[in-house]
Amino acid sequence: MLLFKYVRKLINRHFKQMNWQAIVLLVGAYIAISWVLLKAANEDALIGSDFLYWLLVTASTVGYGDLSPTTASGKLIVAFYVIPFGLSLFALTAGKVAAFSAHQWRKGIMGLKQLNLSEHIVVIGWDPQRTPSMLRLLLLEAAQNHGRKICLVVTEAMDNPLPGEVEFVRASAFNDDHDMARACLADASTIIIDTAQDDFTLTAALYTYGQNSDAHIIAFFRDDSLARLLKEHCPTIECTPSISTELMVKAAMDPGSSCLHRELLSVDEGMTQFSVEYPQGLPEISVRDLYIPLKEQYGATLIAVDLDSDGRPEVNPGLDQRVKTGCTLYYIADNRIHSFDWAALTAR
Repeated sequence: MLLFKYVRKLINRHFKQMNWQAIVLLVGAYIAISWVLLKAANEDALIGSDFLYWLLVTASTVGYGDLSPTTASGKLIVAFYVIPFGLSLFALTAGKVAAFSAHQWRKGIMGLKQLNLSEHIVVIGWDPQRTPSMLRLLLLEAAQNHGRKICLVVTEAMDNPLPGEVEFVRASAFNDDHDMARACLADASTIIIDTAQDDFTLTAALYTYGQNSDAHIIAFFRDDSLARLLKEHCPTIECTPSISTELMVKAAMDPGSSCLHRELLSVDEGMTQFSVEYPQGLPEISVRDLYIPLKEQYGATLIAVDLDSDGRPEVNPGLDQRVKTGCTLYYIADNRIHSFDWAALTAR
């Protein structure tokens, strides 16, 4: 009994340590030996074109019964070699596959997996109060805008807060080449940086700009001086300051302003603010000739235009100002308008 337990433990230990190459070799050897033994037993029907099919259903003990050994030696081979060894290999392979799948799933939850993403949104940083709301809003926006993937990158010891909804990477630092590469940072189309401290945000923004200067990068700062410093070195980064104080003052002077701004920014409530680029190849047009058709044909209200394409939109532009190709138009509508009929809009 002790010898049997020792042998069983020895076998189990070696099976657990066995890699995929060893399993493939064992399966190959099992198939070859089975064929040779059945050939020697004159089981010609079993070693024909259906040999692999028969071996699989027999080794897994499914046993459809459409093919079976006919000779006495063939039956002994199947009973004492094909089924016992096949069942062991089948269980070993199935266990390895299940363990590998569980390991890969766990790596994804823990943020240790190499991702394969492109044209996605990367969110760098974690704030327990702010980031979950940001992710939910991004998921709603992404669902309405071509379903782009979202990847969260954190340095905190945590698991994916939204498994199955967002991708997740846990990095040792926001400027670690290996960890940030797992988030496919160089292939992202949009990068949002919102860390716990402004100096971390500055470091992450400088690193991100060096890795992917073509992406639309947004950095949140509490200190406006750091935002100005970053703009000097990385002019295309959009720095977003905290505006909670300004909103409170505005609400005090004009009651309801905070609710208005919330609805303007809300994805699933009320009127929402969007943007679109005035396409190339279209004629120059005045704000007046664009404002009315937008309202009549789409129920959209034009509220701002980035006339110089410098990232600083002019709110409430004059009706006589000219809109050129490449300008960004900002409008309010019930939902994002994915397809404008520009020929109809510029027909006047």
